[in-house]
Amino acid sequence: EVQFVESGGGLVQAGGSLRLSCAASEFIFDDYVIGWFRQAPGKEREGVATVAKTGGYTWYSDSAKGRFTISYDNAANAAYLQMDSLKPEDTGVYSCANGPSSYRRYERGAELQYLGPERFHSWGQGTQVTVSS
Repeated sequence: EVQFVESGGGLVQAGGSLRLSCAASEFIFDDYVIGWFRQAPGKEREGVATVAKTGGYTWYSDSAKGRFTISYDNAANAAYLQMDSLKPEDTGVYSCANGPSSYRRYERGAELQYLGPERFHSWGQGTQVTVSS
């Protein structure tokens, strides 16, 4: 089974930036997505962003839209999360995992759907992100 290793977390002041990396140990199925998730102390794990391995489709949570950018590099077999304009509420352990893709099809395209953490597997150990005010 594929394993993921996250890196790039740290302590940053509000308004700062971090770039998280998620390296996969082996091949990821072409119809899969890679997701970044956050778990704050005392809270449940929540989805932050997902990216399809092919096609460039992405999904963002409302809190991540406009501030975070997720990407996938086929050559490196790795996903990245660029986080800008960080806020204290972004603090938590960020983990990545993979899962099946699901799309809402429209006449002129498609939209990647978020399926929830229960559909993802092969979770990494996570990397801590702390944003100070």
